[in-house]
Amino acid sequence: MKNGCILCGGVGSGKSRTALAYYYEKNGGQLNTTKYVRMRQKPKDLYIITTARKRDTLEWEGELSPFLLSTNPEASAYPNKVVVDSWNNIAKYKGVANAFFIFDEQRVVGYGAWTKAFLKIAKSNDWILLSATPGDTWQDYIPVFIANGFYRNKTEFVDNHIVYDWRAKFPKIDRYVNTGRLVRLRNNILITMDFERKTVRHHEDIFVRYDISAYKDITRNRWNIWEERPIETASELCYAWRKIVNSDESRQIALLEIIEDHPKAIIFYNFDYELEILKSLYYGEKTEVAEWNGHKHQPIPKGDNWIYLVQYNAGAEGWNCISTDTIIFYSQNYSYKMMEQASGRIDRLNTKFTDLYYFHLKSRSGIDLAISRALSEKKQFNEQRYVTNATKPLRRVI
Repeated sequence: MKNGCILCGGVGSGKSRTALAYYYEKNGGQLNTTKYVRMRQKPKDLYIITTARKRDTLEWEGELSPFLLSTNPEASAYPNKVVVDSWNNIAKYKGVANAFFIFDEQRVVGYGAWTKAFLKIAKSNDWILLSATPGDTWQDYIPVFIANGFYRNKTEFVDNHIVYDWRAKFPKIDRYVNTGRLVRLRNNILITMDFERKTVRHHEDIFVRYDISAYKDITRNRWNIWEERPIETASELCYAWRKIVNSDESRQIALLEIIEDHPKAIIFYNFDYELEILKSLYYGEKTEVAEWNGHKHQPIPKGDNWIYLVQYNAGAEGWNCISTDTIIFYSQNYSYKMMEQASGRIDRLNTKFTDLYYFHLKSRSGIDLAISRALSEKKQFNEQRYVTNATKPLRRVI
């Protein structure tokens, strides 16, 4: 590892502890010793930028304790400042200098406010990034390349490596050039963690029914049957298709059948109407139900029978659970990265389970099959492209 690197390891591989060990050693500590070796008298201030959930659940406090560090000055063995905060507040630290930053679950993709704050911080501090999914395209690496000084700005990167499609009405990348240099730069900063998992993932697709006639009616008429108005956009049409599919009673029955054999389960869902369905089901008299979403932040239940309802965007990353071996995906998410992060919530190095079970509830509707196809190719499902292709009028062939 070195300053400016991306520590890449699968979910649950111990990236947080490894990053802190790197900080500890760089500030005078020694690893692989029989007794704890103190760092120098005043190590660099440590700033950890992570998800809001990891900050709120104090998960980093547990990782800091073996190094005698804490965000509470009274509990820390050193006088330096230790701060754990979320990506939403990264702009607060643009003026910090001569400190060490750990950027957890990296968000520096694109060129928005978070990326600009990250670039400013990187100029005056030591830093590393932690990520299980560092980037799918060369565009994703632009901020990290700039922060490492490989390019002055985004314009220089574009001039050297991107050819746009002149036929498109918006900036659309046609191809990348001089990719040999990009590969060398990526290999220079991407540090892959080598580790062996003892766990075995078992993914099972559970196919359920759906209301075919209602699905076809929405496709033909483009009418929102819940709000009694026309459907105007591709996103709204996909939402309507998914609501028809995800609300089917057969999906709820299949879920309850799984829970009979797996009484402790995490259930991931996408939409609020799914949450209402999941909350209305009867899981058993002794089953405790808790939620983590934009409305409620309840802890994971304890006991022999419990259900934990988690919304993808709110809880797909930044926490772990080693008290169950089961995740049920009530509906699929559009993002392969999101699905992979969600799967990693129970696949941890310290779990007591060897076999982990993942149940994917899906139908054979067009929308579900298209999402599955995109996820199997490790891509993001594109609503606009799918609607355009799925609703093209058939040409008459003579």
